[in-house]
This record gives sequence, structure tokens and C-alpha cells, in this order.
Amino acid sequence: MISSWAIVAIIAIIVWGAVQYAKARAGIISDEDGNERIAPRDDARSIAEIETARREVTELKERVKVLERIVTDSNTGDAREQARIAAEIEALRALPVGRKEPSE
Repeated sequence: MISSWAIVAIIAIIVWGAVQYAKARAGIISDEDGNERIAPRDDARSIAEIETARREVTELKERVKVLERIVTDSNTGDAREQARIAAEIEALRALPVGRKEPSE
């Protein structure tokens, strides 16, 4: 029968192997000193993915700038005044046309 220490050792070796396999799939390599880093990839797919990600980040930065401008512009005094005037115009449009006020 296998002792409990042998089972623990087997499980530890399996876990270590799974971790090493995951690192290899992710492209993580170790140098002589044990420092880990991501290995540079020269394949065209990686370069295309990087370019796509850069383009996407640039587009998202532009969207954030627009959203920031919208948020800050709608909170200025001028924007509130314009909104008040627009609401007043809409209220006047809702009044019936040709309605005469009673004379005294």
C-alpha cells in the first residue's frame, strides 16, 4: 500500500507539472537567475493582435474624451441656461394657439 507521504509527493509533482505547463503555454520563461518574463513572440498573429489592441485602446481613449466633454459641458452655467431656455420654448409651444385672454 502507498503511504500518505507518497500520495502527497505524487500530487505535488502533478501540480508542479500543471503549473509549468501553464507557464509554457503562456510563454513565460525563466533566466539563469530564476527571473520570469514573457518570451517575445515574432509570429504574425501576435503582431496583428498587438496592433488591434493598440487601435482599440486609441479608439476607447477618444470615446472617453468625448464622454468627459459631454459630462463636463452639461454641468456648466451656460449649458444649464440653454436647457432652461429650451424647456421654456417647449412649454410655450405646448400652449394652444389663438387663445385670447379675457378683457377686464
